[in-house]
Amino acid sequence: MARRQIVDILNGARARDLAVTIQYMWQHYEAQGLQSPAVAAIFKKVAMEEMRHAERFAKRIVCLGGTPTHTPGLIRKSKDLQAMVADDLGCEDEAIAMCRSGVDACEQGGDYVTRRLFEEILAQSEGHRDIFQTLLGRKGEGP
Repeated sequence: MARRQIVDILNGARARDLAVTIQYMWQHYEAQGLQSPAVAAIFKKVAMEEMRHAERFAKRIVCLGGTPTHTPGLIRKSKDLQAMVADDLGCEDEAIAMCRSGVDACEQGGDYVTRRLFEEILAQSEGHRDIFQTLLGRKGEGP
């Protein structure tokens, strides 16, 4: 039971990471305005990190006997730069909540390897949230 729940949480996290990889790369190409070159570079960097998260989740799912999802979650497509960054901040807040849920489930299920994976990605997601908060002038806010 615990293993199935952990695989489900991992697949949910993978679907989210697949979605934000697509979303952040789309933003990298579509960002416009005076500040867009610097922000577009941030979108690309974070997208690459999210792609690595999706891969790490998939590897762990396979180790646990599951099948990694190939279907991304919700992809948000805003038109202006500020709305894009606000969308991304919300995505990182979702990732943080998902990783915390994963840590709790792994602790209850005694899966310390997967717990460590969630903790590592949680720390990176908090870093991404900090980047997007800074871009929006909201440094230090959050859950």
